[in-house]
Amino acid sequence: MLAHSLFFYFFSTVAVFASIMVTVSRNTVYSVFFLILVFISISILFIMIGAEFLGMIMLIVYVGAVAILFLFVVMMLNITEQITKRPIRKGFINNISVGSIVGVIIFLELLVAVGGWKYKGTFVSLSDINLNLAISNTHALGNVLYTDYIHLFQISGMILLVAMIGAITLTFSKRENIKRQSYFNQIQREKDSAVSLVEVESGKGVKLDD
Repeated sequence: MLAHSLFFYFFSTVAVFASIMVTVSRNTVYSVFFLILVFISISILFIMIGAEFLGMIMLIVYVGAVAILFLFVVMMLNITEQITKRPIRKGFINNISVGSIVGVIIFLELLVAVGGWKYKGTFVSLSDINLNLAISNTHALGNVLYTDYIHLFQISGMILLVAMIGAITLTFSKRENIKRQSYFNQIQREKDSAVSLVEVESGKGVKLDD
């Protein structure tokens, strides 16, 4: 029990320190590294309290995909050139105003969550819920997700698919004056259309377009 508490406070301290360094660090790459450390620490805390599904999702999705994507984007951007440029103010809707609005919304949500804690007496106690201790947390979550909420799960997957196709369609731009390959034409080529024998007179060149 003592070792469990020590590990909990250790990883909690690491998570808080890394989250502060994400905003304090002036190097964007270092900020992403600290963000990865935050995700790993939080996933370990989830695993320690028995929510192994959430812990593995944090490792696979956030660390393995989102954070690596952030790192690639940051390393491809020229941050020093953007810092030297003078920022252009775009009216009221700019980074500061949008960030302030989002911060106020999150603060109001936290106030609602903290204010609703006084109604905790009306919550359903865990002792009143019939839990099957023979199966794991991930197994129980999978049973609920793929039985009771299977239609919502499929609809959410279709929405993500449509969003992905829409993003690709909006960002796709066809460039001109670029040689492209036609795989179907290459596969369908035959000897008669691919090879041609031309009799060339002495001292004259060959026109390939003929």
